[in-house]
Amino acid sequence: MTMLQVTPNGPWGKDAHPAMPVSPDEVVDEVRECFAAGATGVHLHVRDESGAETLDPAIVNETCRRVREVAGGPVEVGLTTGAWIVPERADRIAMIREWEGVDVATVNLSEAGFDEVMRALLDVGIGIDVGLWSPAEMPALLASGLLPRAARVSIELDAGEPYFLEGPPETVAQRVNDLLDEAGSTCPRLTHGMNDWTWPLVRDAFRRGHDTRVGFEDSLLLPDGRTARSNADLVRAAVALRTG
Repeated sequence: MTMLQVTPNGPWGKDAHPAMPVSPDEVVDEVRECFAAGATGVHLHVRDESGAETLDPAIVNETCRRVREVAGGPVEVGLTTGAWIVPERADRIAMIREWEGVDVATVNLSEAGFDEVMRALLDVGIGIDVGLWSPAEMPALLASGLLPRAARVSIELDAGEPYFLEGPPETVAQRVNDLLDEAGSTCPRLTHGMNDWTWPLVRDAFRRGHDTRVGFEDSLLLPDGRTARSNADLVRAAVALRTG
């Protein structure tokens, strides 16, 4: 069975949606509902009590513990390593080395020093989730030599910044998959999109047998264009597409 991951908040706040979970308690409560709705994994942007994103080990570890507690079964817990949260790379890596309860962490190829962050994850036994945003990023990934050691490649596509990808989203996804195949990559793949590309790429992922994800980080809208009331609504919509 492929994984259906929920991404409950990303870097966004309640100005994007009044139900955006931004406190630790809100994140845990939202994730509980999403697991009940059918999510089997979570990609967390951990928040502190002020609602700010944080990589602080004390908060990360407690959040991961609480998420596993409400899961009601085995789930994958993934985190972001986004450079905007802790811009100083050495500080970011030092925090990552103290994380506990994290299965995988997403490292964006668009960020300087991505290979250093990936090696730090390997050092502490956290799986590398490659954040691949464009076919143009493949040469840097291959040059790093780390693709064979990745736990997963997340194919994350968007018509907006920074690459302004053009064409049908499924066609862009095919180009990325072709490049990964040519590189001999056999690790799992997760395909998802942002905004208008969200639901076409969820469907594409299901067709390919890839993992996929939904949540307020990517889109607030249901497949019919209505605004979702919660992340759990988006999870239920994805489950319906997979089983329908």
